[in-house]
Parts: sequence; structure tokens; C-alpha cells
Amino acid sequence: MERRVAERLRGALSPFGFEVHAFKVGWYNAVVQPAFHLPYTDDTLAFVVLSTPSMFEKALKPFVNKERLKIIRDPVDQCVAYHLSRLKEKFPDQTVDIMFDYELLPNRKPKFLAQTAAHVSGAAYYYQRKDVKLDPWGKKIFGVCIHPRYGGWFAIRGLLLFPDIQVPFLEQCAPVDCVSTEEQRIELLEQFNFHWQDTRYRDIIEVKEKYSEEQKAYFATPPAERLKLLGLTQEIHRSIFH
Repeated sequence: MERRVAERLRGALSPFGFEVHAFKVGWYNAVVQPAFHLPYTDDTLAFVVLSTPSMFEKALKPFVNKERLKIIRDPVDQCVAYHLSRLKEKFPDQTVDIMFDYELLPNRKPKFLAQTAAHVSGAAYYYQRKDVKLDPWGKKIFGVCIHPRYGGWFAIRGLLLFPDIQVPFLEQCAPVDCVSTEEQRIELLEQFNFHWQDTRYRDIIEVKEKYSEEQKAYFATPPAERLKLLGLTQEIHRSIFH
């Protein structure tokens, strides 16, 4: 069952620059605090959804061109929501629950821990402070996921959960440990925590594909100004006042 679902998901999402990786809810719940548990049985089938560098050209720009006369406040979030919501049409006989990376609980905590989900699914290795034996830091250090193909040039966009599909025999695939030395891990965590704006951490490994210069400029621009880069402000003004 998992393979059929995965094939259908990949057939719908891969052409738009998305990746999906399967996991059991129990794998995730076993490694997070109870406050972040997903409210499903342990054997429930779930998928983490990543956007790859090609999503910008294959999904975002076509979405913006199609929706440009409508109100678009956050093009990326709305584009991802559009593509993931359409998946329900592919599974008319199944319940498909969707969680987006930007959604928050009433207590303002995230609905799920995206990097942990990516790790347990085998999609990307979540490097944390505990992965460094000789800890050189005396302050809080945040972890970061690295993809074996894209390095840091990707994003975790959401979860797809299938509460009616139980997969007790699904085998867990470990993520690729592509930043394997102590020195590299220290370099990665220092670059991510103290120099994240220069994006060097994304190239900690040799990547097969990365963001285009246009895409880098888009994400480096403050969110309030990104619409201008996509040529949206003029069209939105017209749709409101005409």
C-alpha cells in the first residue's frame, strides 16, 4: 500500500519540484517530546514533503502567473498549499490530512518539528549539537538538515498523513550521513548559527543542484518586498481598485 501511495504522490508532485519520503508516525513520536506528538496511531502512514531547487521554476513562477490577478500575500506558502491540497483529489477513497510547516498550535509552537520529520523519514540528516563529540560552544546551538543531493538548498514544506492506512511492516531508511567528520559538523553548525545569511552552510557538501541566482535573490529579499521581484504589486493594485 505504501508503495502505491508513494508512486501516486511522486507522480503528482515530482513534476513541480517536490520530493516525498514515507515514515510511520510512531518513528516521529518516539523521538519528540509529548507536546509535539502527532495525534495518530504509531503505524499510521505519513510523508514529509520537500521542495527542491527546481520548485521555483516548475511550481512557484507558473503558480504566480496563473494567480496574478488574485490577492497573493505569501507566494511560496500559497503555492505549496495549492499543490498539496490538490492531492486529495488523487485519493478520493482516503482521508488525507495536511500539515504545513508554517502552521502553529494555539500555544504558538509549531504543529510538527519539520527537521525531525525529515530525519526519521530518511529524507535528510538532521545535524545537531549531540552529533559533535567535542562541543566547542557555550551557547545555544540550533541544528540543521542537510540533503545528500541538495545540501542545504531545499526546504521542508509539510506533512501528508493517511490515518486510514496502517503500515506496521514499513522499514525505516536511515538518512545519508553526508557530513561525516567532526570538523565538517562543527563547521556546518557554526556557519548555520552564526553566518546563515551568507548561505555557506548550504554548500557544506558538493551539491548536485542549488538555487538559481534569481531564486537566491528572491529568498534573500525581505518578505514584504518579494512581491515586487515577481512583478505582482502592479497587478494586485489593479485587481483591488479596478
